[in-house]
Amino acid sequence: MLLHDHLDGGLRPGTVIELAADTGYEGLPSTDEAALEAWFFEAADSGSLERYLETFAHTVGVMQTADALARVAAECAEDLALDGVVYAEVRYAPELHVGRDLSLPEVVEAVNAGFREGEQRAAAAGKPIRIGALLTAMRHAARSREIAELAIQYRDDGVVGFDIAGAEEGFPPTRHLDAFEYVRRENFHTTIHAGEAFGLPSIWEAVQFCGAERLGHGVRIVDDITGPPGEEELGRLADFVRDRRIPLELCPTSNIGTGVCKTVAEHPIGMLRRLRFRVTVNTDNRLMSATSMTYEMEQLHEAFGWGLDDFEWLTVNAMKSAFAPFPERLRIINGIVKPRYALAKAEQSVGLS
Repeated sequence: MLLHDHLDGGLRPGTVIELAADTGYEGLPSTDEAALEAWFFEAADSGSLERYLETFAHTVGVMQTADALARVAAECAEDLALDGVVYAEVRYAPELHVGRDLSLPEVVEAVNAGFREGEQRAAAAGKPIRIGALLTAMRHAARSREIAELAIQYRDDGVVGFDIAGAEEGFPPTRHLDAFEYVRRENFHTTIHAGEAFGLPSIWEAVQFCGAERLGHGVRIVDDITGPPGEEELGRLADFVRDRRIPLELCPTSNIGTGVCKTVAEHPIGMLRRLRFRVTVNTDNRLMSATSMTYEMEQLHEAFGWGLDDFEWLTVNAMKSAFAPFPERLRIINGIVKPRYALAKAEQSVGLS
């Protein structure tokens, strides 16, 4: 299960090169696939969120036609399915893909078509997956109400929620309060990038003013937790987030690149899981962070010794927190997640005996 993955952060390096040639996009750092892949990782691994975000100029630059958007979306679904993901919510900002005169609805329809094509290819390969789209507004721009209305327009055609993203400092969630109030009035879903590079005020506004159902990253909630291991004391905001079971869309490898921590072992996910926050594990940007859900779990196993019981807990957390309808969430948890983990545990037990 994957709740936090960016469409423009997960392209195949070869696809970036081919789309640049097809669309006439100039300025790629390299047209060698291996070199370009390395460049994305190195540029993103700077310790700065702002520098990290600069890498998207190239991926967004080649995603300005309907065909390009559909291809990227289809490959996203295939790649996630191949990694063992059966349900994912993938987000993107429609306003970033209108540079060649696509309308906002045309952008959404192209991405939706790509996701459905990718789902079909994955199913044919024996790797079924369901993809829901999250429409993201850029927090430094002024189109959030328009994007929120777009999300509502396509809520019955693959869009499952609304989000804002971009540099947090100087662009608080309340700047987009009108959009969030509109989405809530329409009984729709919201997740907000908050508490990644900026601290508690961003989380507080996202939760208390904008009604965020989930926190995109939310890792800075640890700023409201004090005390030594085993004797932690939660401040009022951390207590509220835990009590209300507000999911944290944590992205450990990505957070290393943006300077939250230096290693996965230092990442607050260990403490947050131990304190029973609603923790989920995510990829964020697979290309920039050179990651996958498999890699994230491998790193967590090495850093914290987590095993199948831990990963089952995290996976169920993610599915409980998804914006899919309740019957679908229940079907996936009871029909796919628990049987898979039960089988894995049985195989592990046999292997150890």
